[in-house]
Amino acid sequence: MKLMPRSLFAFAAVALIAGVTVAQTPPRPTVPRPVVPEAPVPPPPDVEGKSWVLMDYNTGQILASKEPDLQLEPASITKVMTDYVVSAEVANGKVHMTDPVNISENAWRGGGAGTDGSTSFLKLNSQVPLKDLLYGMIIQSGNDAAIALAEHTAGSEPAFANLMNAYAKQLGMTHSQFQNASGYPVANHYTTARDIAVLSRALIHDFPEDYAISAVKEFEWNGIKQHNRNLLLWRDQTVDGIKTGHTAAAGYCLAASAKQGDARMIAIIMGASSEKGRADAALALMNYGFRFYESHKLYEANKPLATPKLWKGAENTVALGVAEDAMVSVKRGDYDKLKANLDIPATLIAPFKKGQQIGTLRVTLDGQPVLTAPLVALNDAPEGGFFSRLWDTIMLWFHSDGDKK
Repeated sequence: MKLMPRSLFAFAAVALIAGVTVAQTPPRPTVPRPVVPEAPVPPPPDVEGKSWVLMDYNTGQILASKEPDLQLEPASITKVMTDYVVSAEVANGKVHMTDPVNISENAWRGGGAGTDGSTSFLKLNSQVPLKDLLYGMIIQSGNDAAIALAEHTAGSEPAFANLMNAYAKQLGMTHSQFQNASGYPVANHYTTARDIAVLSRALIHDFPEDYAISAVKEFEWNGIKQHNRNLLLWRDQTVDGIKTGHTAAAGYCLAASAKQGDARMIAIIMGASSEKGRADAALALMNYGFRFYESHKLYEANKPLATPKLWKGAENTVALGVAEDAMVSVKRGDYDKLKANLDIPATLIAPFKKGQQIGTLRVTLDGQPVLTAPLVALNDAPEGGFFSRLWDTIMLWFHSDGDKK
């Protein structure tokens, strides 16, 4: 028998020992991964105020509310409407930021230093640039500035009030009625937290440069420097507006907005008991919105979501999509639960015009509607030629007959 070389024998012995050692090593126990519970979303904070609303700016959805349609006196929150109307009229070329505005006796007596209300201390019969009056109205809450702006924009304050109501109707503010530009308490002058939220969102979106005035902390006119009454501008750097209001009848009101990254929240407080109370309430609501909600762009505007069959058309299909980005706000963690459905008629017969509604996009969460948006034709879909229409007429007869069976 031939002997194994000593070196190979030693190697085999080591391998055997190693194998035994490995075989005798107990397996590591399998440790199950901890199950992370789904993070709950608490109810909104119980803040003070007769009425309040928390709105997601990106979607316009109301995330939380208390008596959102209760009609109340708005006090100087009225000036958000005045600001919107003046900004719109400037954008339309009816008035200009550089216009010299006369400070009438009506503006001076009705909102000047001799009154109990907020004032910009404008001098009687002086000429003030329209832009400076906007600063005075928004930052100082000057009633004299608001009246002067109204008279310059519409000829008189009553005529301006009619303009305010026309714009309010156009914006969908269905529970508001304005009688003046300043918010001075008079009969039949009222609005709601929901309407002011709608208005605030429109102001931010439509006139961002004018909206930026509400973030300015102080303004000086006629040698008198006054601070913005919105305490949140000093308490939270994400807050950039919007307007305060107070009368004995209205209580303390606040329209506030804050931006964090791509998210923006709007909080409206009506009828709080104090200046600090309205600020605390608005900040608590906005922080709640940022912490527990998120907005998502589901579908981009003017991108095809469906290309259904088109009968009697120059093309065989028609592209359908949404005219505006389809966005929703949902509680964090609920995004994957969203379900979308395209409601499109079974038979589409040309012609269709670009932008014409043909169907409906419906998005639900747990069976509840979250978003409803029109599906529109993304391009013109004209009729086809005579023979193609004739052929489709014949084919439609078979198509409809088959559907009946």
